[in-house]
Amino acid sequence: MPGIIKRPTIVDEAVDDFADLFDNRCQREHFANYLAGLMVGNNKTVTGITDEFVHASDQSCLNRFLNEVDWDEKELNEKRITLLIDRGNLKVHPRGVLALDNVLIDHDGKLIEDAGWFWDHAEDRYKIAHDYLFVNYVNPDGAHYPLDFRRFKKKAHCEEEKVKFVNHTELFIALVDQTHEKKLWGAFTFDSYFCGGEILNHINSLRDDRGEVRPYVCDLKSNRTLTFKGVAQSAKEMAMSVDPVTKKEIIHPNGKKQWYFTVCVGVSEVDHKCRVVFWWDKKSDREPKKILLTNKTNWEVHRIVGTYRFRWTGTETFHRDGKQELGMGDCQLRNGVGQTRHMYLVMLAYSLAMRILGSRGLCGWASGRLRTAGLTHHIGGFRKSFVRNSGSRAARNFMLGIVIFPLCWFKIDNAARRRIDKFSAP
Repeated sequence: MPGIIKRPTIVDEAVDDFADLFDNRCQREHFANYLAGLMVGNNKTVTGITDEFVHASDQSCLNRFLNEVDWDEKELNEKRITLLIDRGNLKVHPRGVLALDNVLIDHDGKLIEDAGWFWDHAEDRYKIAHDYLFVNYVNPDGAHYPLDFRRFKKKAHCEEEKVKFVNHTELFIALVDQTHEKKLWGAFTFDSYFCGGEILNHINSLRDDRGEVRPYVCDLKSNRTLTFKGVAQSAKEMAMSVDPVTKKEIIHPNGKKQWYFTVCVGVSEVDHKCRVVFWWDKKSDREPKKILLTNKTNWEVHRIVGTYRFRWTGTETFHRDGKQELGMGDCQLRNGVGQTRHMYLVMLAYSLAMRILGSRGLCGWASGRLRTAGLTHHIGGFRKSFVRNSGSRAARNFMLGIVIFPLCWFKIDNAARRRIDKFSAP
């Protein structure tokens, strides 16, 4: 049953912004419908999005728009980033953070281009998926936007198609170079999987507009070899040899107390001096909870930790919201071009949402919106239980259905409209 009776206002505004990238009205209509379907549709497949609209063409038209119609998805992404910068949403700043990470996007079909069997460490099993590597920009105020991505193709697939195999390290460096060429300044942050010498040396060789070395902060594996005062040992062994008396206390903004020890060291396969920071939950602990590494030997510990925290902000929140709310993994098109275009449209949908939500996230924004709209009195304790449960799909659906109603997010059925009528506010 059709559920979208009017496209969100922010989608219509996006159509005006990107209209010049499409040749005719039909293409712009498909672009708007697909974008709206990703944001407010229940079923975010091509067929599902088509069925959401009251007056929609056959699903084959939307399918051709993604797979065959001549429009440049790269140009769309470039314009998205340019608009974000020009409008002050993406604030390029030396204190900004470029967070990089890879993510597995589940799929059901084995015939989807570039999809294959991958080991998922979180779920402890193999599954059919795409392996994407994303780079995101996090503003100093916490607002974050995806910049671009690369899709990993397994070596066996490359041999079958007779194309060059590109490993994760090369894909990572390509994204680093792309952001550097665009003069998106800030520190790079990533987990231990990408903390190889080739990547660290490459980032350290880059210079920003002030002639300073591009900084990085990354997670370090405990078996990595460190050299301190001529003695080479693993990071874990070095951490366990630290005298508890030399550990320093740090209190995080959330009130949590931890202990750390930091020193400049040499790192295996790395051609420059680095600073390592060992973390413990208790002063008496021997094994560290986390080990961080940076090429900025003069940075304070608070700045090192603050930079690394944005790795979660810039990657995990986008992966979570993209999968759960914007249909990141719902596209079942077999064509690689269609999959690529789908992902760029997901990134655009996420950017449009972030322009509204800001750095506080959905429930933080919703809480403020409810107060300013004068709705707290109407929903009382119901609001409190939903706003606190930020991980609940029901909470997000409630906020999308009711809180964002004044912004013309009109994906509602008749029963929902009757419930919302008494709560709607200007």
